Amino acid sequence: MNPQTAIKRTAKPDWLKIKIPSGKNVFRIKRELQERGLHTICQDARCPNMHKCWANNNATFLILGDYCTRNCFFCSVKHGKPVVPDTKEAEKIAQMVKIMDLKYLVITSVTRDDLPDKGSLHYAKIIKHLKDKFSELKIEVLIPDFSGDKNLIDNVLREHPDVLNHNLETVKRLYPFVNRKPENYPVSLSVLKHSASRNFITKSGIMVGLGETIEELEELFADLKENGVKILTIGQYLQPSSSNAKVEKYYTPDEFKQLYKTAKSMGFIGVESGPFIRSSYNAGELYKKALETEPARISK
Repeated sequence: MNPQTAIKRTAKPDWLKIKIPSGKNVFRIKRELQERGLHTICQDARCPNMHKCWANNNATFLILGDYCTRNCFFCSVKHGKPVVPDTKEAEKIAQMVKIMDLKYLVITSVTRDDLPDKGSLHYAKIIKHLKDKFSELKIEVLIPDFSGDKNLIDNVLREHPDVLNHNLETVKRLYPFVNRKPENYPVSLSVLKHSASRNFITKSGIMVGLGETIEELEELFADLKENGVKILTIGQYLQPSSSNAKVEKYYTPDEFKQLYKTAKSMGFIGVESGPFIRSSYNAGELYKKALETEPARISK
């Protein structure tokens, strides 16, 4: 299927129709972000939980620009020629941490296959700067696959993020369909396995509704567990635009509850499963839950 072909959207069921709240504080934060040229995945990926997370002192910053070198069929992030990394991005994010009184911060990025280190050292610089400035701030990184290069993953891990997150996104069979190479499925698993082997809390997120089966989801859960993942988020795929993959199925709230039970029965410490769940949803609480179970987690 040609990703550029317009695809008719499937009508959303009632449980996916919500009113997005707004207010002076939200507009203020958006203005502060815009003034600094910062991006949040909350905005760029059109997350339905953005306002709730901001109100709970959580946010997810999108570093390394807002143009991705890859063009996955499900994703709303722009594809094109990326910008030169902003050398002042760490300080700008630090300013927003203070303005938003953030307690838990998720740092993610576009994929930067154009850079020799694929952006890993930029991650490291930002983590170090924030940890030096805010000793109590908890930092989760949601990283791209860095093409599975362990040296690049270690660039990030050396600065001791509190959680290493990498999204598997979908079941193995659908990787070619969502505009990824089939071999990227084991590459993503290797990223998680390497991080878990270093005693980091590892986390992954998936979307449902792209045409997967329950059996395939159970196989995916098993693959994640086998590769050391402790925290799992499961959310409904929503078609961002007519040029993205269409929704094949809207899971009901009861079906999400069943996926939650399945994942918990397989041994995941923390699970969030629901129509509006995204990878960073309730991230701080999931981290606390994992920390209670495995307090000694980071190898020096």
